Amino acid sequence: MSSTRAGLRANPWVALSVLSLGLFMTLLDVTIVNVAIPQLIDSIGASFDEAVWVINAYLLVLGVALITAGRLGDLYGPRNVFLAGIALFTLASAACGLASSPGLLIAARAVQGLGAALLTPQSLSIVLALFAPERRGAAFSVNGITAGVASAAGPTLGGVIVTQWDWRGIFFVNLPVGIVTIVLTLWLVPDVRPGHRHRLDLSGVTVASLGLVAITFALIEGQRYSWGHVWAFVSIPLLLGVGVVLLAAFVVMQRRRQHGPREPLVPFALFADRNYTLMNVVSAALQLGLVGLFLPFTIYLQSVLGLNALQAGLVYVPSSAVSLLLTPVVGRLVDRIGGKLILITGLTAFAAGLGLLDLAAGVRASRWAFVPGILIIGAGTSAIFVPLFTLAMGQVKPQLAGAASGVLQTTRQLGGVLGTAAVGALLQNRLAASLHDQARQRAHELPVGARHDFIASFAHAARGGLDVGAGQTGNSLHAPTGLPRAAAQHLHQVGVQVFDHGFAAALHPSLLLPVIVLALAALASVTIRPVRPAASQTPPPGQRAQPRPSEPVAAADR
Repeated sequence: MSSTRAGLRANPWVALSVLSLGLFMTLLDVTIVNVAIPQLIDSIGASFDEAVWVINAYLLVLGVALITAGRLGDLYGPRNVFLAGIALFTLASAACGLASSPGLLIAARAVQGLGAALLTPQSLSIVLALFAPERRGAAFSVNGITAGVASAAGPTLGGVIVTQWDWRGIFFVNLPVGIVTIVLTLWLVPDVRPGHRHRLDLSGVTVASLGLVAITFALIEGQRYSWGHVWAFVSIPLLLGVGVVLLAAFVVMQRRRQHGPREPLVPFALFADRNYTLMNVVSAALQLGLVGLFLPFTIYLQSVLGLNALQAGLVYVPSSAVSLLLTPVVGRLVDRIGGKLILITGLTAFAAGLGLLDLAAGVRASRWAFVPGILIIGAGTSAIFVPLFTLAMGQVKPQLAGAASGVLQTTRQLGGVLGTAAVGALLQNRLAASLHDQARQRAHELPVGARHDFIASFAHAARGGLDVGAGQTGNSLHAPTGLPRAAAQHLHQVGVQVFDHGFAAALHPSLLLPVIVLALAALASVTIRPVRPAASQTPPPGQRAQPRPSEPVAAADR
């Protein structure tokens, strides 16, 4: 090994920079897809609920597999699993870009989510191994900066790519980044091991996965099936009930494993720390707030206000800029005064910014009207990520690092899954109702012979999957045979007005849901306990994990 490479490997900040590159890529893919939804719907003929599945297939697999991925890092080494995750994520990104149908894209996104799940928890595990407790606050601030900038930059970068290239470009851009990350990881990231072997709980993974899939499917597809029967005796309420029962069974299974010979997937000892428990709740609320913003608002910008993908992405630029500028400052403040007050302020600001966007949104709103809300959202998110990571992971024992990181990231992504499903379901429900109401109110402007079909086309819009692509619902209206050209054009104009006013009306309750959730998270954060000074957390000599050469894991330990 050359002296230069050895020197770089000995510097933990170099390794953290490489790991942050991979983490940035996976977090970016959570939000970057939102800006491409209208074009994606038009390009491959996806319905709204299929477009939601493009988002949630990634989030669902990512959330379900994270805890297991943390365990795999403990078994085979975080660096090795990180490399496997980057490779799978990169290959799946290529498959996403080549997809020719909604089904193929959804399947590729699920595989992409698995790759993201493999690499995500390894970053925090390696940080705990490489950094002494008194230096972890600064290290976690890098993760916070990465997460905050990736979440805020996704729509803007996505808008540039979609406008200048194509929606497929948001996936192809991952290919060179993934290859570079693999090379740098092999060259610069040391192979650290936690020093404690773990077993996998495959039955727990299976039960939890089935429960989450049942709940997510019910929320996303509920509007399509009028919240009734899907096929035979299977209904949306039944799927919701089965999902809840399976998740309850998972908790019972994990409880029985806590003190037996079979190791649990989720060590309940983690939740003995109130701050860690609260940060899991806050993490889920944060992700719900992000998807609650990007999913309905980005569609609104393009389908109602008529912005292209680039213009829609530029709306979020002030948020990205503020987050990039303030997050390093927040990191230093957290080290000096602790994270509690900063976190509460950030959550409150995020909720307030969303509320301002909700008030400003309308059929004829100006892009400049959104700037105050977007700026406040950027300031809010910059004050959330760093204290969240610091409060959650600051006192975790190294032997529990994989599980702790996996659980934290899991709850965050599952907050995104349920948030996307819940916000999407609320948006579809309110949009179906508001479109019908708007159509009835405006039908008198049309010839008598066209009124019935005009109202019916909007009344049944939800059953076939709402069309919220760049063309809007108004473009899919078919004029009755024999209707004069001028009358047909007028029918189309009225249809567009119905869609615009209907979507604007449905947007308001859809944005209000994440506002409420974030406000409740801020209220819960009041009970955060003060963290002990970092110096008192330094473990005795010999307990910190040290980098060491890779070695095979004995079969008996697998």
